[in-house]
Amino acid sequence: MSTHYSAELAQFAAELKLDDIPHSVIARTEDLFVDWFASAIGGKGAAPVEIMAQFAQSMGPHQQTALAGSAEILVTRTSSSPFLACLANAAASHVVEQDDVHNGSVFHPGTIVFPAALACAQAKQLSGEELITAAVVGYEVGIRVGEFLGRSHYKIFHTTGTAGTLAAAATVGHLLNLNPEQMLHAFGSAGTQSAGLWEFLRDAADSKQLHTAHASATGFMSAYLAKAGFTGAKKILEGAQGLAAGMSSDANPEKLIDRLGSRWCIAETSFKYHASCRHTHPAADALLQVLQKNSVQPQEIERIETFVHQGAIDVLGPASKPSTLHQSKFSMGTVLALVCKYHFAGLQEFADHFHDSEICALRDRVTMTLDTEVDQAYPQRWIGKVKVHLKNGKTLDGRIDEPKGDPGNTLSREEIQEKALRLAAFSRGATEIEMKDAITLLFNIRQAKIIPFILPQAGASL
Repeated sequence: MSTHYSAELAQFAAELKLDDIPHSVIARTEDLFVDWFASAIGGKGAAPVEIMAQFAQSMGPHQQTALAGSAEILVTRTSSSPFLACLANAAASHVVEQDDVHNGSVFHPGTIVFPAALACAQAKQLSGEELITAAVVGYEVGIRVGEFLGRSHYKIFHTTGTAGTLAAAATVGHLLNLNPEQMLHAFGSAGTQSAGLWEFLRDAADSKQLHTAHASATGFMSAYLAKAGFTGAKKILEGAQGLAAGMSSDANPEKLIDRLGSRWCIAETSFKYHASCRHTHPAADALLQVLQKNSVQPQEIERIETFVHQGAIDVLGPASKPSTLHQSKFSMGTVLALVCKYHFAGLQEFADHFHDSEICALRDRVTMTLDTEVDQAYPQRWIGKVKVHLKNGKTLDGRIDEPKGDPGNTLSREEIQEKALRLAAFSRGATEIEMKDAITLLFNIRQAKIIPFILPQAGASL
């Protein structure tokens, strides 16, 4: 008999137990939970986030029911239904471009998995151990689906929006104790609703926040529907008219079940150091290496060449001359210009300076060139290579094999906390004391008997 890949993945998602997960992976999951929470708080005040949060609030619930007000919307400090809280929190955590990323799948798992896990766990009054296990399930499923869909998929589709639906369905399905057959139906319902196109970057549109909100909430809904008996396609991933057939030309079904239970994809996930698209980070770190090693000043630089993979050209190319703050995070030139000037491309640097004449002038002297070595290594490895041409005629080369935040060059818990405090201070989404209390709670979430609201509420349930 041929392998039923979707069914094997669904069985893994349904049956994984906390005791199956190595302690180091559990600790990594707690780190990623803190990092996601910080990104969500950092999204407060961003226009698309506020619009999505207002939508969630306006849709109810407006009276007490079994689910009314049972999950929190972080940026508004209000409570709502778990479905709407999931939607709002997923939108919030992707806007500042600081949420985690898995290199091989080019997928942002945290912004999908944790909103769904938190909303469901709060609504059902589940434990920290249950949340952590479900989050691991979501990462393992979503990352494998992203790898399965391949590079051709990412050229047109935003993998976080497409594979994300399956990740959220797996997460919530595990919290709802779906059996393998029900989990497979949840996958079918989630997969048939997968969406997310890169075209929004050309217009500086807000769609990226819609991608994460839709994916997380769609997966959430799909799991609840499966629990109630709703059926979905059993081969939504590899079937003749499934995701791969419609969205990929290089899909590899073996990726879906690659070392299930022994290879922990969540441990391969990277934290983001700079507040920009991950495709800019390798070049940014390679440039930073040149600047620090040679004490180069911005006014000495004539131009900068970056040597990149094709995915970087596909995603960053349309944003070479950004018109908005968010679009500037997808501009290689803007990111490198900020690094030249401030040695860091953080939230404040973007907000205050992305349109400065000095930054724009250097931005326009940055080029991207497809590099065979870099392209062949991608997406498993994201190599950074730059050539800095100085006005005095000298040329300086920089190279980074593991950008800051990658598993081999990861952030410590202290660095994760510092990052979280920066994000909260930038958005004013929480005070320093509130953030420190939240960080302590989330770093130790496995000890919680019931998942509480993380932040003090602003008022009564909506």
